[in-house]
Amino acid sequence: MTTGKPLDHFVNETPFDPYSATKLTPDQERFYLSSQWRLMWLKFRRHKLAVWSGLYLVLVYLSVVVSEILAPYAFTARHTDYIYAPPQELRLFHDGEFVGPFVYPYDVSLNMEELRWDYRENMAAPHKLRFFCTQDDFEGARYAFWNLFETNFHLVCPAAGSQFFLLGTDRLGRDILSRIIQGARISMTVGLIGVTISFVLGITLGGIAGYFGGAADWCVQRVIEVIRSFPSLPLWMALSAAMPVNWSPILVFLGITVILGLLDWPGLARAVRSKLLALREEDFAVAAQLMGAKPTRIIGKHLLPSFTSHLIASVTLAVPSMILGETALSFLGLGLKPPVTSWGVLLNEAQNFNAVALYPWLLWPAVPVIMVVLAFQFLGDGLRDAADPYK
Repeated sequence: MTTGKPLDHFVNETPFDPYSATKLTPDQERFYLSSQWRLMWLKFRRHKLAVWSGLYLVLVYLSVVVSEILAPYAFTARHTDYIYAPPQELRLFHDGEFVGPFVYPYDVSLNMEELRWDYRENMAAPHKLRFFCTQDDFEGARYAFWNLFETNFHLVCPAAGSQFFLLGTDRLGRDILSRIIQGARISMTVGLIGVTISFVLGITLGGIAGYFGGAADWCVQRVIEVIRSFPSLPLWMALSAAMPVNWSPILVFLGITVILGLLDWPGLARAVRSKLLALREEDFAVAAQLMGAKPTRIIGKHLLPSFTSHLIASVTLAVPSMILGETALSFLGLGLKPPVTSWGVLLNEAQNFNAVALYPWLLWPAVPVIMVVLAFQFLGDGLRDAADPYK
């Protein structure tokens, strides 16, 4: 009879004794015959924080695909009448009646004593927001979606003649929310491309060092020690400052990703080397050698798949370091520069302490950086625990 227990109930159960007379239930039989990936999934989904972090990251990367649609304005659109406008509060009720999502428009006046603009909400005229809409009557409404076709479709649109600044504006009157949404495309992509470069170099050099040993291992180890002896941030800064100033934003973006990838591979290479040093003496690896398999086939088909789960966890934990690297370089003015926008470029606006004291909403771009880094850390912890056969 079937116990009715879910399959992942048996993840931490005492292993079945094959010499026992007890007969396996169908659920137990499915569990004990599951593949390594199936067992990893059963253990991973018990780590609720890692699962939610993974879902959050999936949503972030999906938003990158349609960032122009999600953003109320183009990231370059300027609203010169609303410089340093504070965040508008999203409301549902006006005078005790349900109106739906709306904001109160701002009445703007110049404060001559403090030499700043004062913004006051006009409580008499609520401006409803529209969703899944097209709009042409404000700057930045039209955009070229992935440079394929021009459209003016947005997830949310302010009322005609109104404005919608959920997170406020910056010194040029640009909507911070729109810039954060569209800046995610650069910041999140840097992490993936940088990790890809690091992953290829780490597996290649670490595999050579761990499988062949000898002079190859000595050379790779010395290169790793030299790279690891330099502080990461000053080395990033030096290489970034060496890039030609006349490069286009695309070339600067590629240069930053290559720099981050070239300097992040030593940790992964050492992990691959240590695993291959142990696995190359196993019976299945020796049998492949005796059958005449080439070293590249032995490494790629037999050794690396034996700890693929650990590699996935390592890559997941490496992505946030790439994102933080790009953010730090752009914050210091040595990475990406306008008109390209990223979270680091946005934080560069908050370098002036006096501006932050008067306009604290300039620090909003730090929030997605923190949330994404924490999500990657939690996801990596969950994958690492799921890949560990002793847990």
